[in-house]
Amino acid sequence: MKREGKRKIIIRLTHAHIIGTIIAYILGVFLVPLVINFSKKEGLVDIPNERKIHTKPISRIGGVAIWASTMLTFLCLVFLSYYPYGSLLSGILLGSSLMFLLGLIDDVYGLGAKFKLFIQIAIATLVYLLGVQINEIPLFGGIDLGIFSYPITLLWIVGISNAVNFIDGVDGLAGSVVTVNAITLAIIAVAMTPSSPISALIGFILAGSMLAFLTYNFNPAKIFMGDSGALFSGFLLATISITGVMKAATLAIILPFVVLAVPIMDITYSSLRRISKGKSPFVADAEHIHHKLLHAGFSQKKTVVILTSVAIIAGALASLLMGTNTIKHYFIYIFVVVLIMFGLNFIKVLTKK
Repeated sequence: MKREGKRKIIIRLTHAHIIGTIIAYILGVFLVPLVINFSKKEGLVDIPNERKIHTKPISRIGGVAIWASTMLTFLCLVFLSYYPYGSLLSGILLGSSLMFLLGLIDDVYGLGAKFKLFIQIAIATLVYLLGVQINEIPLFGGIDLGIFSYPITLLWIVGISNAVNFIDGVDGLAGSVVTVNAITLAIIAVAMTPSSPISALIGFILAGSMLAFLTYNFNPAKIFMGDSGALFSGFLLATISITGVMKAATLAIILPFVVLAVPIMDITYSSLRRISKGKSPFVADAEHIHHKLLHAGFSQKKTVVILTSVAIIAGALASLLMGTNTIKHYFIYIFVVVLIMFGLNFIKVLTKK
C-alpha cells in the first residue's frame, strides 16, 4: 500500500452502524436470559467432563441469542429504512444463518465431524456462488487466482468458522476475541478505498450482539455460545474480511491474517499437532493455546485478558498499516469496547456478592 501523503483516510460511521450496534446490544441483553431459562428447562446444557473446565451444567445454545439479536437488528434497520440492500449481504446473511442452524443441530443432537465439515463446505460453496469470493491477490498489479479462487475461498470461510469454535474453551474468550476482531474489520472496511459500509455494518452489529452475550458469558459463565454461536460468528468474520478488506489495496490481503491472528494461530497449532499424532484435526482435545495457559497456572480471567490483548495488538498493527487516521479511530473504539467489557465484569462481580 502506498503512503497516504496528503490524502487522509476519513472514517465516517453512518447512522446505521451506530444504531445497529446499539439495537443489537439491547436485543441481546434481553434475549440471552430467555435462552438460558429455556435451555435449563429443556436440558440443553453442557455437562462437565475431563476435557472441560466448568464444574456444573451450563446452557450451551448461546448462539441462538447471538444469531437472533443480529438478524432482528437487520429487521429493525429495514423498518428504519437503513438497510443496505445488496447481493453480497443477502449471501452473507443466508450463509451465516445456515451455519448457525448447523451448529444448533450439533449443539442439540450432536453430529459427526466429517458430516459437519461436508455441510460447511456446501454452505461455503453456496456463498461463493452468491459472489463472496477471493478472486485475486492484490500484489504486483493483481494476481488472478483463476480456478484456485474456489478452494482458497472455501478454505478461508470453513477455516475461520472452525477457528472461532476452537478457541471457545474459556469463559468469555471467544466472545471477547470475536468482538475485537469484528470492530477491527469494521473500522478497516470503512477506511478502505473503496470503502465497504455493508461489511462494516455487519461487523458492528456482530460486536453489539457479542457484547450482550458477554454480559452473561464472563467467568463464571451462565451460558456458552456453543457451536451455533461460534460457527455463526466465525462465518461472519470470514466473509466480511473477504468483502470488506481483501478486495481493496495491496496490503489488504494480509490484514485479515493479522486481525484474526488469535483464532488462526490456535487452529493452525491444534490441527498440525493432531495430524502429527496421527489424529483427525477435528477431534476435540484439551491442548489448545488457552489450555496451555491454564496449565501454566493462569486463571480463566487472566487467560482471556492475555489472548484478548494479543487480538487487540494484532488489530492495532493491522490498523496502523492502514494509516494514522485509522489507528486513531481504532484505539478510540477499542478503548470503549474494553471499557464496556471491564464494566460488565465489574457489575458481575458486584451482583455475585
